[in-house]
Amino acid sequence: MTTYIFGHQNPDTDAISSAIIMADFEQQNGNDAAKAYRLGDVSPETQYALDYFNVAAPTLLADDLTDQEVILVDHNEFQQSAATIDKAVIKHVIDHHRIANFETASPLYYRAEPVGCTATILYKMYKEQNFEIRPEIAGLMISAIISDSLLFKSPTCTTQDVEAAKALATIANVNLDEYGLNMLKAGASTADKSEEALLDADAKSFSMGDYTVRIGQVNTVDIDEVFARQEALEHAMNKASVENGYDIFVLAITDIINSDSKILVVGAEKERIASAFNTTLDHNAAFLSGVVSRKKQIVPPITSELTK
Repeated sequence: MTTYIFGHQNPDTDAISSAIIMADFEQQNGNDAAKAYRLGDVSPETQYALDYFNVAAPTLLADDLTDQEVILVDHNEFQQSAATIDKAVIKHVIDHHRIANFETASPLYYRAEPVGCTATILYKMYKEQNFEIRPEIAGLMISAIISDSLLFKSPTCTTQDVEAAKALATIANVNLDEYGLNMLKAGASTADKSEEALLDADAKSFSMGDYTVRIGQVNTVDIDEVFARQEALEHAMNKASVENGYDIFVLAITDIINSDSKILVVGAEKERIASAFNTTLDHNAAFLSGVVSRKKQIVPPITSELTK
């Protein structure tokens, strides 16, 4: 029986890389049935990493998971997972996010650590088991850490992430700064992407009090380039909200060079979103100095505000 391993919907580099890494870990642990999958398209940033280290992208998951064994990486919330995840047999979770909307009928292995990246936890697991870290696996670990930490600038980045990346750089034979900046830039161009593609590239849904909140993030080197399309983006956000039942849609456009973000908000309780950051909206937008992390700097204050 196949063991399905996958990250969250709209997968980022950590979600894709961690699925591949975990499948390799399981195979080294004697589980030859372990196979990596993905729950969405591969982003340009992730494709850059896969191409650089000559690794094939995981298969797009289309199977019914009813009674199938699965391992979740880089997520645990069911609304961010596969369509039939509630019918699957979850054997293991490796994650670095909050735990919410998650339950199983049977015991499982669950490892969650407050580090910047799931791949950092996986690196520790390899070291604990004395498993071989091949150069391509080391490269994917590095890519995931760089992506989630924005080249170590994000407040989610820990000393464990930095130390892991430095150790892995020797195995993968890369210069962290040079490779990292090139990888981030590969995913930062927005001019050739549709509004829908920008909204879906890295977006997650959250249950916060009585609200379903969709929070997307776009990494760029030019915030103004994205906001030149504000009207079209708002239209696409409103359309997606109606079609999918989102009460609030927040889009964070993050400058990966200067480590700031500007948010665009549509839907109910817009001013409460601004209040979460002690600011006000100007034409549905607000600049957030020093904010780059959805997990640590965006989700917590919005959750706190909407669950008062």
